[in-house]
Amino acid sequence: MTSQKLDLYNGQKMDLIGLGTWKSNPGEVKAAVEAAIDCGYRHIDCAWLYQNEDEIGDAIQVKINQGVVKREELFIVSKLWHIFHDPKDVRTGFSESLKALKLDYIDLYHMHSPMGYQKINQKDYAGSDMSIGVKLKTDQVMFPMDANGPLCSDVDYMDTWKEMEKLVDEGLVKSIGISNFNQYQIDRVCKEGKIKPAAHQIELHPYLTQIDLVEFCQKKGIAVTAYSPFGSPDRPWKPEDEEPIHSNPVIKNIATKVGKSPFQVILRYLNQRNISAVPKSATAKNIQSNIQVFDFKLSDDEMKSISALNKTWRALDFAWDSGHKFFPFAENYKE
Repeated sequence: MTSQKLDLYNGQKMDLIGLGTWKSNPGEVKAAVEAAIDCGYRHIDCAWLYQNEDEIGDAIQVKINQGVVKREELFIVSKLWHIFHDPKDVRTGFSESLKALKLDYIDLYHMHSPMGYQKINQKDYAGSDMSIGVKLKTDQVMFPMDANGPLCSDVDYMDTWKEMEKLVDEGLVKSIGISNFNQYQIDRVCKEGKIKPAAHQIELHPYLTQIDLVEFCQKKGIAVTAYSPFGSPDRPWKPEDEEPIHSNPVIKNIATKVGKSPFQVILRYLNQRNISAVPKSATAKNIQSNIQVFDFKLSDDEMKSISALNKTWRALDFAWDSGHKFFPFAENYKE
């Protein structure tokens, strides 16, 4: 089964279901990407932060060389990490992803968040580097911190954005997007930038429905992608007693009624809101199941009952960044 697609304002088409790759372990992600492409995935969501783009690139080349897929049929996404926000470093961060992915261009390149960090080499750093469930393959400190929190950069995200626009002008990127921005920040990018974001990737699931933010983006012609659509139940810092979203009785009852799994119901709920989703899985069976969501439809009442589960609960609240001047989840945010 192949995914249905979402039209971007610039004419590109993005699959409604993509493969998420955060927390895919070394040795696993190559097999996962190969399995995904074999069963119809064309949208692969990557990031420099995940430290596994080299294996993803290997998998892509295998499938292209086998004749399973052509490069132009794929929709490859990556993201600029916080330490590359300085305009002089944007090209470095991008080039590292492009080289690892073994591609000539990237279809959609997000700014991972509006918050920049200081760029520090491991050999010049005596502090700690926060673990987010990835194995480091870089000589850069991903989360430079001191006793007070992250070592923040004062670089304005608009300066970063304008440097990203050059990647589009040069044909290295087809579209640029944002991730983890608030409405004020989105509005500012739209007003001050030359290129409007093609997409906004945010945490989105039945416990964090983001109704207002999704409507805000879609009215501006900005597509929305849901990361952690199942609430990231395998994140390293998950409390042991946390009940996973897919175990919620409302979702389980709907799943039984429509003859699908709770995971498929969650993905269908997002897709029917015209939201793409990038669920992560490393097992071929689940990868295939996650894309089999286009042969059924949820009723209006079922959609409303799932929306009513909203708790405004974040699996990734970026609490460690709360002191950053561009922290997007601050109440009454202003600049």
